[in-house]
Amino acid sequence: MELEFEKQPVVKDNPMKTWLVDYVGQKMNPENGEVTVEMIVESMAQEFPDFLMLIAQENWLRGYQQALYDVDYGELSKNEQESTRVSE
Repeated sequence: MELEFEKQPVVKDNPMKTWLVDYVGQKMNPENGEVTVEMIVESMAQEFPDFLMLIAQENWLRGYQQALYDVDYGELSKNEQESTRVSE
């Protein structure tokens, strides 16, 4: 799944982004000179996979928690609708 922002150039608007964009730019040497989020993720996957794995695990846990919340909320809403119909 590709997101639109992955292909947009990263703006160097703070010291860390400046360093990271420059680093990835030197490593990947893009033809147009622009570094994208996709390039940064690819570089991080190659050079710092344990960092990306931690981010992925955190995102998975948050998504799982949200799914459980959504199921609980859906069941509660369904039960409320059913009890409203019964009382009518």
